[in-house]
Amino acid sequence: MAQTTSMEEFEALLQESFEMDTPEEGSVVKGKIIAIEAGQAIIDVGYKMEGRVELKEFANPGEAAEVTVGDEVEVYLRAAENARGEAVISREMARREEAWDRLEKAYADDQRVEGAIFGRVKGGFTVDLGGAVAFLPGSQVDVRPVRDAGPLMGLKQPFQILKMDRRRGNIVVSRRAILEESRAEQRAEVIGNLSEGQAVEGVVKNITEYGAFVDLGGVDGLLHVTDMAWRRVNHPSEILAIGETVKVQVIKINKETHRISLGMKQLQDDPWDLVGAKYPLASVHKGRVTNITDYGAFVELEPGVEGLVHVSEMSWTKKNVHPGKIVSTSQEVDVMVLEIDGAKRRVSLGLKQTMRNPWEVFSETHPEGTEVEGEVKNITEFGLFIGLEGDIDGMVHLSDLSWDERGEEAIQNYRKGDMVSAVVSEVDVEKERISLSIKALGGDKFADAIGGVKRGSIVTVEVTAIEDGGIEVEYEGMKSFIRRSDLSRDRADQRPERFSVADKIDVRVTNIDSKTRRLGLSIKAREIAEEKEAVEQYGSSDSGASLGDILGAALKSE
Repeated sequence: MAQTTSMEEFEALLQESFEMDTPEEGSVVKGKIIAIEAGQAIIDVGYKMEGRVELKEFANPGEAAEVTVGDEVEVYLRAAENARGEAVISREMARREEAWDRLEKAYADDQRVEGAIFGRVKGGFTVDLGGAVAFLPGSQVDVRPVRDAGPLMGLKQPFQILKMDRRRGNIVVSRRAILEESRAEQRAEVIGNLSEGQAVEGVVKNITEYGAFVDLGGVDGLLHVTDMAWRRVNHPSEILAIGETVKVQVIKINKETHRISLGMKQLQDDPWDLVGAKYPLASVHKGRVTNITDYGAFVELEPGVEGLVHVSEMSWTKKNVHPGKIVSTSQEVDVMVLEIDGAKRRVSLGLKQTMRNPWEVFSETHPEGTEVEGEVKNITEFGLFIGLEGDIDGMVHLSDLSWDERGEEAIQNYRKGDMVSAVVSEVDVEKERISLSIKALGGDKFADAIGGVKRGSIVTVEVTAIEDGGIEVEYEGMKSFIRRSDLSRDRADQRPERFSVADKIDVRVTNIDSKTRRLGLSIKAREIAEEKEAVEQYGSSDSGASLGDILGAALKSE
């Protein structure tokens, strides 16, 4: 009877074991750690199956495994039995399956997930999301490029899943999205407490060529270089340093983009408020050259007040040179205030006005007729330019080169660099012109020679040459030519050969041409005039006297 009962119990137990569902390969099952040896955990997964798992599969990246005998764990059943009769199980694959289920739910609900960066790969980093490995692109690590990711390694922190594909086993996460969201919330809170015109303190976070970014406690504002000081600032590093605490004023807040414009100079007195009173027109002040351009130089009168010296107001004499050849940066100069435009915040300055006009000085020290000496600076088709005192030039026109030669011929006698003397003939200060004359150095010989001579005068000349067409004569050093037809009243005596060189003869002045510097002379005109005069004095048409009697009487009277 007892034996029959035992058999029935055995059959029932056997039938029960057959009726129990054995775990399916490729599924996650629960097990219990029954022993730890040789770096492995021996796990009883039930159903009279045991398997081994490396202890490292129970540890998070960079951490030691924390498991003890008796712990219940979930493992992934890869195979019910291997060659040794043991179950092939994996804790890591179980964690991965568990993680994927959890991550897919978080991705669907747009929730953050927790993970830790544990490795570096090409283009980014690997992140452990509690059993599943995700890729973190380098551009998604922070809102700004990260040079050293060391402090972030192994640190548990939130991530946002950007993309995941379970079939391919790909997950892409972002740390930057979390930071930007947190940053946006923080910015909105800080900006909500700010108002335009408010003065706040901030820390200089970054410096660029165009300005500096100032941290106002979770939100950055841009302090543009033009709003740092009333004076010219070439680079923000001149007055700011990274980490420095500064007081700034909120100039503008863009509620949509959350951009904040800041200013430092707005907290200081505007020097332009007093410019009109401090710098009256035509007053002279000392200034410092701050910048040089092609069109002039900027001169700082005081911090925040700059004026422009236009290139045309820089020098009386240097007309076509670059401003950099007249002044240099940081040079102290005297300038005159020419114009002030308070609305446009512009001051026009003059450099040359602080020095006397060299043409005025020359006019005072060199009146017309003064003899000067200078170097031939330039030779043009219309004359010579001579360098004079005060770094100015005077011009000798072609017509003022010589009394005896044509200007085109006379200019051939001069070379650039020659030292020449000349006489000042005219100074036009307004037009900045000085006219000189070289031919006037010895005086006007023609004018001196004909000083008392008028048209109709009788003068004595000396024959200097005999030619076919007439004779050349000289009067007081001035050459003239008497044509054959003017040699005598009688045609028979109009022969040049009847005269000899050095003969002295009386002639009548028929013309005085100052332009060609020539005297018109005639023997014939003198004879006709003498005959007329004799008739008037010694005879008349009523007396019946012949012309011979009249001339004879005139000669006898003489």
